[in-house]
Amino acid sequence: MWNEKRYYSIDYYLKKTFGEKVYRLALNGGMTCPNRDGTLGSHGCIFCSAAGSGDFAQQGSKPITAQLTDAKEQIRRKRNCRKFIAYFQAYTNTYAPVDYLRKIFTEAVMDEDVVILSIATRPDCLPAEILDLLAELNQIKPIWIELGLQTIHPDTSRFIRSGFSLDCFHKAVRSLTHLHIPVIVHVILGLPGETREQMLETVRYVGSLGIFGIKLQLLHVLSDTDLGRLYTTSPFPLLSQDEYCELIADCLERLPETITIHRLTGDGPKDLLLAPLWSQAKRSVLNQIAHTLKTRNTWQGKFYKYETNIQTDTESVYKLPDKEQRPWQKH
Repeated sequence: MWNEKRYYSIDYYLKKTFGEKVYRLALNGGMTCPNRDGTLGSHGCIFCSAAGSGDFAQQGSKPITAQLTDAKEQIRRKRNCRKFIAYFQAYTNTYAPVDYLRKIFTEAVMDEDVVILSIATRPDCLPAEILDLLAELNQIKPIWIELGLQTIHPDTSRFIRSGFSLDCFHKAVRSLTHLHIPVIVHVILGLPGETREQMLETVRYVGSLGIFGIKLQLLHVLSDTDLGRLYTTSPFPLLSQDEYCELIADCLERLPETITIHRLTGDGPKDLLLAPLWSQAKRSVLNQIAHTLKTRNTWQGKFYKYETNIQTDTESVYKLPDKEQRPWQKH
């Protein structure tokens, strides 16, 4: 089964680590974002919906304990599951006073069914006192930090209104890695104006950082975003399904075998999705990616060459399986 995937999936990592499938619970900490509250801007990133990338998260008005209970019940109606990742997804989840963050993160960590706390945030929202809190919590249960880089190219970054520099991102990764806190980086493929080679440059850079995981996300054009309004008035080219699946194979080939793959496509809310509509058939897309990898006889890390200025012992920090237990790796 795992040989057929040809990449180091997060499902494989979790099953090897915890002995069973682990499910993600999307939570809402009731925070906002410096790109929305006027600190950096008021409209968010150009692709970001009103939910702040938390379209599938619980209601922020509820206490974290209640959100966890509701989310677990929803999953257990369909799946027999016992272990969960508490995922603070909506908006910027370290953009609050440290006392408040301590309260809600501790509430999640102490849930007996939660085995990992995953926090989505921005690299410019990780001051020293919050890093100290994350390091403290990481001694109780594993803490993952998810950073939305999206692209390394300055022109694109300005276009999407990310609001932080690549240097800021780089420093955040170094600080978290120094604390042995696993980092998961989000990259969007298909941003307007970017060429295939530019996208691969971003992937090569991310692959050089010694991080724990990556999410490769197809660009979704949503109706309640500035990107959606731009697309409606002046449509721009989007990747076809065939182009995207080939591009994913290109990306995997250039990533080191030690990086866990957390996402290869994505789910845009059906009531908001303007394009590409083919992305709604997620299973079909994943099947085509698998077929592409098999047809090309390729796999994660096939063309990877290590280039980094960050010195880190990835093997010891992220508890990788032994070489013989990495069946996505071909010889």
